[in-house]
Amino acid sequence: MIIKRIILHHLRIPMKEEFKTAVSTEKVRETVVVELREKSGEIGWGEAVADSSPWYICETVQTEWHIIKDFIAPTIQGKEISAKNFSELVKRIRGHRMAKAGVEFALWDLEGKLSSRSLKDLIGGGRNKVEVGLSVGVIGDEEVLLKAVELGLEKGYRRIKLKIKPGWEVRPVSLVRKEFGSIPLQVDANASFKLKDLEIFRKLDKYDLLMIEQPLHHEDLLQHSKLQEKLKTPLCLDESIRSFLDAEAAYELKSCRVINVKPGRVGGLLETLIIHDFCLKSGIPIWIGGMLETGVGRAYAIAAATLQDVKYPNDISPSDRFWEEDIVEPPWILRKDGLIEVPKSSGIGVEVLENVLRRYEVNSLRIDLS
Repeated sequence: MIIKRIILHHLRIPMKEEFKTAVSTEKVRETVVVELREKSGEIGWGEAVADSSPWYICETVQTEWHIIKDFIAPTIQGKEISAKNFSELVKRIRGHRMAKAGVEFALWDLEGKLSSRSLKDLIGGGRNKVEVGLSVGVIGDEEVLLKAVELGLEKGYRRIKLKIKPGWEVRPVSLVRKEFGSIPLQVDANASFKLKDLEIFRKLDKYDLLMIEQPLHHEDLLQHSKLQEKLKTPLCLDESIRSFLDAEAAYELKSCRVINVKPGRVGGLLETLIIHDFCLKSGIPIWIGGMLETGVGRAYAIAAATLQDVKYPNDISPSDRFWEEDIVEPPWILRKDGLIEVPKSSGIGVEVLENVLRRYEVNSLRIDLS
């Protein structure tokens, strides 16, 4: 493929409900949707999933914009390119995995459309439906928390994940266990604790959790290894896994027993596949996390969730969880049995509603490469 034009769309979309974690509170979602135009005229869509702030990871909407415009675009100009050789072409650019992923995603969409193959088929996925779990933010109000969990279970979500932080950890777990019994339950600390907080994790260890996600520093592997050896509950790493090399190191150090793979965080679907294959061979189950993406970014998470080693429900919200209107048609819909159907049509399997995209667009940039 030869890319003739890149169009960046900076979107700012109000959320239906506030989402609070240990490190941030989201009321409005900012993101960059990447549009690639191939020489044939076909269009591919991707999403660079950083937000406007560097609270989760060091990238932001602004850094993605800069890297794609000033480094990725000149690097790929005039070159024969594919989703599988893209990472090699841009390897001189260190880091900036979300910016790279936004472009790589659009290349996968293009390849699917040009070959009349679905995204799932392109990456070798096997499922026609994927399991979905609910992520409940740091609410703080016990009654509101229980109501949120109750509504999630009524809607069919297959597991509940509670966001926790210092001062809001054991109590919400004990409340949910008491009220709802042995439902599939896990917690996510978003790197907000320290190894000295071991006693808190020993208390959580008694609640038969599926996993404790990213309890310690967002770049740490060593201290997670020390914590894991003291707990029976599996630790799951999220922020600490930025690439295959991190996954390999985590395995060697025994830092975790589960990995949350976010395709945007690790640099795209190709790196996701490399991590997946390593984890499958090494006996480490994975699941696919979410970044409050629009329906464009959701397509790539759903495709990744069809892979063989995905052994837990995924953080893949349906379109109506956070958005009054998504930017794709059809929207992503959660079935009553807690599954989302995987598209069979070519590329990402949904159409971008450009009129809706423009409604939330605060800036755009056209980069001609011909």
